[in-house]
Amino acid sequence: MSYLDTTNPDFFKRQRKKLVIVGDGACGKTSLLMVQSGQEFPTEYVPTIFENFITQIHAAKNKVYEMSLWDTAGQEEYDRLRPLSYPDTDVVLLCFSLIHREGFENIRDKWYPETNHFLHDVPRILVGNQKDLRDNATDEERAAFARRFGWPEMQRPITYEEGVKLAHEIGAAKYFETSAKTKEGIYELFVGAGKVAYKPKRRVRQCYFL
Repeated sequence: MSYLDTTNPDFFKRQRKKLVIVGDGACGKTSLLMVQSGQEFPTEYVPTIFENFITQIHAAKNKVYEMSLWDTAGQEEYDRLRPLSYPDTDVVLLCFSLIHREGFENIRDKWYPETNHFLHDVPRILVGNQKDLRDNATDEERAAFARRFGWPEMQRPITYEEGVKLAHEIGAAKYFETSAKTKEGIYELFVGAGKVAYKPKRRVRQCYFL
């Protein structure tokens, strides 16, 4: 099946897939989606309630994935509202900051259980955000960033190996590390998400008892 058969004007409307992103507040979810959708990297943090973006990802072999990107709020006060974003999801991104260990642990303790409950059969991708802060920032710069959000200042950053291990534990289809600020890893992430979302679903045979 070709994803470039755009002669039919309703092609992308029919083929568009839905991606939902979840994770703790301030872990970089909104920045990731804004940069992917062609907007500038935000310099100020504004907590998200719900946002929606449309993007096209041009992959290898002339494939184009068109996706609706659904941002969600990570704060506890929105726990009851967030599931309203979940119906008809094709792929879900579980995100954490690579310099916030509590957010990393919350993938296992909160975000995996929640998405597994509401989106049990939907493939998930684990994403470590803010890679620039882990790899390129000084201890002082990381501490200053952590203070802005009330995070512990002298945490050990999450390693790539820890991310891979957690991805295996929760059954994630893939694991990516990204930086919305430098754009590192963003293209690879969304190509990977497009491949997962557009992968044909297995048909389940139904048995009827008369």
